[in-house]
Amino acid sequence: MRRISVDIGGTFTDCFVVWDGRYIEAKALTTHQNLALGFNEALGKANKVLGLELETILSEVDSVRYATTLGTNALIEHKGPKIGMLVTAGFEATVPLSRARGYGDGLDTLSQQNMPNASRPAPLVAAHMIYGVRERLDFEGKLVMPLDEDDVRTQIRSLVDRGAQIIVVALVNSVVNPAHEQRIEEILFEEYPSHLLGAIPIILSHQVAGRKGEYVRSTSAAVDGYLHSTMYHALSALEQNLRAHRYDKPMLVIHNSGGMAQLNSTDALQTIHSGPVSGIAASEHLAMQAGLGNVVATDMGGTSYDIGIVVEGGVKHYDFNPVIDRWLVSVPMVHLVTLGAGGGSIASYDRMYNTVKCGPQSAGSDPGPACYDRGGMNATVTDADLLLGYLDAKNYAGGSIPLNARRAAAAIEDTLCDELDCSVIEAALMIREKVDDNMANGLFTELRARGYDPKEFTMLAYGGNGPLHGCGIARNLGIDKILAPPLSSVFSAVGAGNMHQLHIHEQSLYMVLYDSNTRHIFDDYSRFNSIVAELKEQGTQDLLRQGIARDQIQHRLELDMRYGNQLVTTTAVIGQHEVHGPGDVLSIISQFSNDYGKRFGEGSQAPEAGIRINTMRVAAFVEHETIVFEDIKPVAPELRTAPPQPESVRKCHFVGHEGPVDTPVWNRSAIEPGVQIQGPAIVASEVTTFLVDPGWNFVAARQGASWFLRASAT
Repeated sequence: MRRISVDIGGTFTDCFVVWDGRYIEAKALTTHQNLALGFNEALGKANKVLGLELETILSEVDSVRYATTLGTNALIEHKGPKIGMLVTAGFEATVPLSRARGYGDGLDTLSQQNMPNASRPAPLVAAHMIYGVRERLDFEGKLVMPLDEDDVRTQIRSLVDRGAQIIVVALVNSVVNPAHEQRIEEILFEEYPSHLLGAIPIILSHQVAGRKGEYVRSTSAAVDGYLHSTMYHALSALEQNLRAHRYDKPMLVIHNSGGMAQLNSTDALQTIHSGPVSGIAASEHLAMQAGLGNVVATDMGGTSYDIGIVVEGGVKHYDFNPVIDRWLVSVPMVHLVTLGAGGGSIASYDRMYNTVKCGPQSAGSDPGPACYDRGGMNATVTDADLLLGYLDAKNYAGGSIPLNARRAAAAIEDTLCDELDCSVIEAALMIREKVDDNMANGLFTELRARGYDPKEFTMLAYGGNGPLHGCGIARNLGIDKILAPPLSSVFSAVGAGNMHQLHIHEQSLYMVLYDSNTRHIFDDYSRFNSIVAELKEQGTQDLLRQGIARDQIQHRLELDMRYGNQLVTTTAVIGQHEVHGPGDVLSIISQFSNDYGKRFGEGSQAPEAGIRINTMRVAAFVEHETIVFEDIKPVAPELRTAPPQPESVRKCHFVGHEGPVDTPVWNRSAIEPGVQIQGPAIVASEVTTFLVDPGWNFVAARQGASWFLRASAT
């Protein structure tokens, strides 16, 4: 297997290369002005390890896969085109009203409760750019009012005259019958043919989101349209860069649904959070192969801290109505929580509580933390880690980024010391303690909200800063086991390399499996089967278009079901994809009942209220070869060996310990599997730093994996 996978983050571009059984990891600073430059630099470092030229590698690999947070950043920074939106006449206020709760989407609970200061986010589509067109379909997709094509042409011309750079169409009930949206697309191309210089893109809401809910479907289409140009130009530049270096295969892009597809089969909205989602996929793959049980995946990079849950038994957590930035959307996405806590998180003085505040703002990669010596003036978590002795100023990021301790000290002193009346080291310890507490609180809240006990989980700590902060985070949670997985600094890129090509298609409907009033069991089998067949064929065509053979394509059927008029739906994975009699219907009901009982408690089922399906969803996928993780469990205590002599000793400062502590330093490449090192200690590699706090033991495992075990539990 020869494969390149890349995770383009806000600070670093991570590259993972598989070459005939060899695994190479490399990092470079993200070049936001041209992502290809950072990619080429990271891949160039891997080339040196292999002793090959860039063109040689790219001409011989089987695939290149990208995961990126570019769309997330563009949305946060509000760098998008001017959008014009066409809706059904009378529904022009759907998006601006945002169900009256739009001020709270994307905010924490405390901010949502602060009603006097509540404010809506700056709109992606200005109210004066939303035009209604005369048409109407009912909830079953039946024609109520035909589309007034002359009215459509008038409204399109008005939007273009007002400067619309992209047109979004979101008509009522178009997910049931998309005929009017499709006709509007035809009219737009008649008015502005693609060969004209003035042609503009068009986004149809039913193609972006397949479920009912006018507001979330409209915002989904608006977000997709807002990101369309940014993602198109950035990813096209990456693809052109590959072509210029003799890569002639399709470029693959990771989706937030946990799969991937070629660039020509990818919507901009599907790429949101694709980097962190790749890390969760890698965590699931590792947990299954290594038998780790329950795992909480934590990815601490330079900009953010991402949390995902992987439960033993393969139960996945999805968000079907996730909030992206401040916008509620309607696309299936692997559930994750993102905190503004990373190595580049900016530390500031919290005047209200007379303490330190960390994040959510980040120094990013340009100019970066003050210690990068690239013009950054803000104190960051990385500056604190350097002054506390954890980082080697001369060998950070393999020596590619020399660190300036004097700049770090000056930034922290100017920002915090006078306000807090403390020394630079004391301020650095406060930064360290605060950022670790923030991440621990976020992780605790996420696990407890879903009914899990943190003590029952192994924490995976990856990303460039994960192993550096793992002990500090686990200390506050009662977690005794931390695993820095193989290739931890580029673990999300590893996940991108293990992805399968996958497309999800869904359709909202009103299908009653059991009517409690008439005691009638569903018997319109042809309707059920035809909808499933259509969704399967849509996914199949997506994959056939990408060159996949039909006999390689697999399908998974999911039904969103609920009792009566309950607001909460439960997703059931159904093994049978066709129904031909009452027995098949009862089998689906039984599966739903079992899943409902596991989630809400046995006995909570309420079939007397009726049972209905709200959404049918089919995932079409094809499995690819993946890398194999070896047995990475720590060896028994009696079989562990002593470490070699440390390469050096460094004075470090730890939270809760007075004064500097002499801390031995080892190189990770010199530590064999089975070696145990008692903390405090530092184990350094070219791409990350493993910090072993006092009271913890470091145990090396196979394939470069590293365990942190609380001494009392070892």
